[in-house]
Formats: sequence, structure tokens, C-alpha cells
Amino acid sequence: MRIPGLALLLLSCFGVAQAASPDVPSICASPAQPVREQGYVPVNGIEQWITLTGAACGNPVILFIHGGPGNALSPYADAIYAGWERHYTLVQWDQRGAGMTYAKQRPTDDVPLTVEQMRDDGIAVARYIAQHLGQQKVILMGSSWGSILGVHMVKARPDLFHAYVGTAQVVNARDNESGMYREVMALAQAAGDTSTVDKLTALGAPPWMDPRNFGILRRFDRKYEGLATDAPPRHWWQPAPFYATSQALAAAEAADDYSYIQFIGLRGDGMFAKVDLPALGTRFDLPVFFIMGEADLLTSPAIARTYFDSITAPAKDFTLVKRAGHDPNQAVHDAQWTVLRDKVAPLLKR
Repeated sequence: MRIPGLALLLLSCFGVAQAASPDVPSICASPAQPVREQGYVPVNGIEQWITLTGAACGNPVILFIHGGPGNALSPYADAIYAGWERHYTLVQWDQRGAGMTYAKQRPTDDVPLTVEQMRDDGIAVARYIAQHLGQQKVILMGSSWGSILGVHMVKARPDLFHAYVGTAQVVNARDNESGMYREVMALAQAAGDTSTVDKLTALGAPPWMDPRNFGILRRFDRKYEGLATDAPPRHWWQPAPFYATSQALAAAEAADDYSYIQFIGLRGDGMFAKVDLPALGTRFDLPVFFIMGEADLLTSPAIARTYFDSITAPAKDFTLVKRAGHDPNQAVHDAQWTVLRDKVAPLLKR
């Protein structure tokens, strides 16, 4: 499928020869040069969609690792991160199986996604954008699924990153899933919500073989998080016009379905089942910052705190955000900015 408007993209800086070369020439003629690009880059055998937005090439670079794994941020980034581009060059990457990358080459359901493959994709993207923008390192920000991938990336190649900022940090698949079930059940019981209690009892505690069960629990999770959190600004989730065509929206929905099955698995054996970040080791060779919603039921702040406390890093900080859950809202957004301003930016001056 061809997404309308692709012929108009600025592809001159995203050629095959550049992406394949270990020495990608920088596009920055001066530190004050603005950046506004979007296009496909060859990454480990397939073309993957990347956008870059910034007021000046000389500013630090943030690579965002979106969640899902099929929930690409690129359609919403201009609205959510408006103003950040004055201080940072913002890079959105539609991962393998997500967003515009999925639209370019749709894999069939029997083509698996793996954490290792996507980790290697992310590392290749980080190397590419650093060289493309004439930078030595980038800041890595991962949320939810992106926090799984982010930790794998910085553990494998800490030399590529100034710092890691994890929001809604996943720790261990079984611990997070079981914790969500227990907490939602407790809230439903306390509220006298017999309908939800009965449905959760019928599901039984995880782990599960049926991929629908995680989605069912997530619906109840969102219900109770919604009672304890503030909703995000409505305009955040209106896709930019380029991404709002019927074809692009249909591709995004199909990508979400494909990635969900890859994440959960048809028999509970998807990528998520294997996640155990502490098993990668708790020593980090770069600064680490966690930002957790106080009311997050999917990625429990208590579980994240235990993991955080075990981490040894050159610098680290844990932020707990009131009136926030798993999904981002203004309070989370403000906390991310505060961490960048007060914790990460001083590190870049050393």
C-alpha cells in the first residue's frame, strides 16, 4: 500500500547509501540550523519511518521509544511535545510492526517480532540519528513497552546514550501482570463492584493461555485508573493531517492488532512473557531516571521502585506523579520536562 503524500517526503537525507554506511554525513551545516524531516530509513533489512523536529541542530537529541508495541507516537508528537523542539531535537521512530513502518511493509501474523530484533533496530536508529545530526550521543526516553526496549538498548550500548528516562517502567512480565490483577481486584472489591469481581474471578489469576484475557483485564484497569487520574488534553490524540487519511488510520489499527498478538502471543507466549529486566543486570553505565504514575495499575510503581532501588548507576532518580496512571497525561508530561531540565540537562554540560 502507498500512503498518500509519500512522494512529497524529504527523502534526500535518508538514502540507502547513507543508512548503510557506518559514517553517515551530518546534515548540520551550523548548530543553529533548524531540523524538520520525515521519511523512511533502511534499518536492518526493512524501511522504517523516522521524524526529526528541532529548532537547532546543535541542541541535544531525544529519541522516543513508543509503547504498544504498535502505538506509534509520530501522528501525535507535534501536539504532545509542542515547545520542546526549541530546546531539543525530537526524534520519533515507528518501530517494526507499528505506524508508518507497518504501512510500508505489512508482515503476516506468522512473522514474529522479538525484543532482540527490535533492540538491534533501536540501536541502529540511535547510531544513525546521532551521526545524521552530528551528535555523539542521544537521550533515550521509553514508555511502557518502550521502557522494555529502552532498557535492552542502553544495557547493550550505553555508549550511545547520555541518559535513560523510563516512564511507566515495566520490570518483569509475571510480576507486573499479577500485580495488576491483584490491584484491580482489590479496588473492585472495595468499591462493591460485583460485576467486575465476578468477571475477574472467572478469568482467574495470570499467567493465561488466552490472549484475550490481558485485554479484558486492561479494560478494567483503565476503568479504575480513570477514577484516580486526570485525563490528558483532548487535542493530544488528534492525529496530524498527514497521518489522518483513511488509509493511514486503517494501517495504524491493523498495526496495533498485529503488534498486540506479537506482544501477548496466541497462547500467552509472546514477547511480554519473556520480559525480566532485572535478569539483564542492575548495573547501568549511564544515568537512569524513572517516572511513574502514582495510580498506575499496569506497571506498578511499587514494583518499579524495588527495581530502581536495586540499580547502580552514575546518577539516578525516581519521580512519583500524583493523579497519573499508566497512560500519559499533563502531569506526566510536566514531570518528564522537569526531569529533563533539572536532572538530564546538567549532565550534558559536564
